[in-house]
Amino acid sequence: MFILKADNLSMEIGGKTLFKNVSIEVKDREKVALIGENGVGKTTLLKGLLGLISFQSGTVNLGIDKKEIGYMVQDNQINNDLNVIDWVTADHPNAVIKKELEKISSLLKEKPTNETLVNQYNAQLQKYLDHNGFEWEIEVEKMLTQLKVPNDLWNIPFSSLSGGQKTRVKLTKIMLNSPKFIILDEPTNHLDIESITWLENWLKQFKGSVLFISHEREFIDHVANYTYELSPDGIKKYDGGYSSYKEQKHLEQITEQRKIEKQEQERKKLLETISQYKQWYDKANAKASVRNPYAQKKLANQAKKFKVKERELERLEKNKINKPVESKKIETNLVSSEFSARKMIDISDTSFSYGERKILDNVSLQINRGDRIAVVGTNGSGKTTLLKLMSGIIQPNSGSVLRNPQLKIGHFFQELDNLNLDNTILDEILTIPHMNMSDARTILACFLFRREDVYKKIETLSMGEKCRVAFVKLYFSNANLLILDEPTNYFDIPTREIIENALVEYPGAIVIVAHDPYLLRKVANKVVSLKNGKVSIFPGGYKEWENYENLSNVKQEITNKLEQLQLQYVQLITEETTEDGTQEQDKLIKIQKLKEQIAELKKKLNN
Repeated sequence: MFILKADNLSMEIGGKTLFKNVSIEVKDREKVALIGENGVGKTTLLKGLLGLISFQSGTVNLGIDKKEIGYMVQDNQINNDLNVIDWVTADHPNAVIKKELEKISSLLKEKPTNETLVNQYNAQLQKYLDHNGFEWEIEVEKMLTQLKVPNDLWNIPFSSLSGGQKTRVKLTKIMLNSPKFIILDEPTNHLDIESITWLENWLKQFKGSVLFISHEREFIDHVANYTYELSPDGIKKYDGGYSSYKEQKHLEQITEQRKIEKQEQERKKLLETISQYKQWYDKANAKASVRNPYAQKKLANQAKKFKVKERELERLEKNKINKPVESKKIETNLVSSEFSARKMIDISDTSFSYGERKILDNVSLQINRGDRIAVVGTNGSGKTTLLKLMSGIIQPNSGSVLRNPQLKIGHFFQELDNLNLDNTILDEILTIPHMNMSDARTILACFLFRREDVYKKIETLSMGEKCRVAFVKLYFSNANLLILDEPTNYFDIPTREIIENALVEYPGAIVIVAHDPYLLRKVANKVVSLKNGKVSIFPGGYKEWENYENLSNVKQEITNKLEQLQLQYVQLITEETTEDGTQEQDKLIKIQKLKEQIAELKKKLNN
């Protein structure tokens, strides 16, 4: 059964075609990801499917009622001045009943003996009970708590929340309406890893269908059954999540390359054949005589063959497969100043607090030449604070942060603030010392600023484009230590992969905070984990750290289970025995079973 089926959609904005030839379908219980470069129209497509805007052509058919669709797209916030609880529950049938119940209750306080009001109150209360109103209230609070919206935020205006808090509240609102189909635009924005994991699990267990936009490749891998790639010329469907999409895309490229090679061979062969036929024709033409019918016939045959091959060549040229444009690689020496010493930064017994709240507690850490450090931890654990201490933006309350005199730090969050909004992209890049026009154009092309794009003013750019310019300036700033706080937050997948490759090639040291496991696996060779103000250092890559953490979690689960069984065993063997032989036999069987289970868990723990 299909939930959504759209055919041949096209969209124009300001007379310019955004996309065309778009057909997409979502079936019952399918989880579908939508990917594509920034600006290609992904959000616009979702809004069109929801009926919020109109397509220039095409049809959209739904297999369910519109009321059964829950959605979260950009700029769809309404009633922003409501407090969080009221915003979440607004328009829900139970909220309407509850509001009426509270209204009658208020009137009863003024007229407690009014029989009509008493009857109205009882009837409305029964209606609320019939709709499981009190259970629903508990469910609202439960979901807000699960999505890390603490109860001290429930009664403040929705508009005053941070971006991450708004995302969590919007997700709660969707889930409370028990939709059959959910449409989400970047649902993981501003969420920490724990919240993203919770959302992944919830979506996987969700009984309905999901269509979502995301630039988080790990999230797509964990959630999506299918992935659609949107481009200006149409849309293409791939089985599985992002990793599967990449594999299929790679096979497509190999197949396409073979077709191009085969086509080129055919073209060369045709050109050789045409050249040969032309020579034969010229010779036959020189010998042919009007009085010689045989020669005339032979000449006509040569001309016919010649024309047939020319038409074949025309058809081949008409259907020619164009070679894909190869991405330019970054090749320049304007990258990192020399650093001959081993130690770059030495953080010793450092603590930092915001008022009464201690963020870092006696932290000791060294950053050495060649380090690629991933700083991990939940939101609020102190990751950004640690980066600011390294950079010298803030000073510790106690302890010391010593920096080598040779050290030159480039930090992403400052570079973004330092962009000159009046400059064009090209002018901004030309402010980099020793940068020339040729290198600047080549570098910008590597970071997807091509042709006339380089003349756009910084003030007109999207946040993602500004971040790209800031990263280019940072990368070529001659720093020998890059400090990056969520550098890919506003980037689409192609840009993220360019940034990853650039960081892999970077000769200096890197300290990075990011929620993108793909990026951290590719870049990091050391992991610094923050928890309760303390630092633990893992001397291996992010992938190895993930495996270590998973094993630690498994070990803890086994240990907990083992302790439970051992407690049951002790309780069982210390119970007073009875004269009933059957009960005694049952007890011995239980003891033996517990011993076997304990032995099995100990074996797993040793392994």
